[in-house]
Amino acid sequence: MIFNENADRDMAVMNIAHALTSDLRKCLLRHEFASFAVPGGTTPGPIFDAMSSVDIDWSRVHVMLTDERWVPEDHDRSNAGLVKARLLTGRAAAARFIPFYRDGMSADDAAPQLSAELQGEVPISVLLLGMGADMHTASLFPDAPGLAAAMARGAPVVCAVHPADQPEARITLSAPILDGAMSKHLVIFGDDKRAAWDRAQSLPPEKAPIGAVMSEGTIHWAA
Repeated sequence: MIFNENADRDMAVMNIAHALTSDLRKCLLRHEFASFAVPGGTTPGPIFDAMSSVDIDWSRVHVMLTDERWVPEDHDRSNAGLVKARLLTGRAAAARFIPFYRDGMSADDAAPQLSAELQGEVPISVLLLGMGADMHTASLFPDAPGLAAAMARGAPVVCAVHPADQPEARITLSAPILDGAMSKHLVIFGDDKRAAWDRAQSLPPEKAPIGAVMSEGTIHWAA
């Protein structure tokens, strides 16, 4: 495990963007394409901005989400909308985007279809994760209905989860798929997130799901 402590968030954004694009370049030297899984939320937006103009062969990069709220892409809570607005612009507009949401289907009904479609994308080449103060990552929320299935050793590529404190169902990459990524990066900002990360090290995975997917990798922190 590598823990990178940055002087400030601006420096962290630059360093994370550089690390991610460097890993994508290395993957593309050895493979036909690179699968790149990214989170939604507010934290990765500036990282996406910094990456979108980088000169790599984006046409061979397959971008997917780590998780998605089960809402249409034009909904203000859609993670896909954020990724398209902040990452898939400029040079990165050439990347292939793999959406999760399926109009007219529930998250539970769509999960098996999505898992089958995503088989060719795993193991994930490069993974960027965030973490909540409750120690959730992707949509692996502590004690949420559906969490046990998504954390199981033989879990499919994606699973539906139904966090009780969230307004909609979600689709998430399962813990084994996240943990099996070839290159893993976790970004956490603020003292509360660092304290949560430290606390997660001594808790079981069902209470701190982040611990089930970051047994190794790089953590990027800034106050």
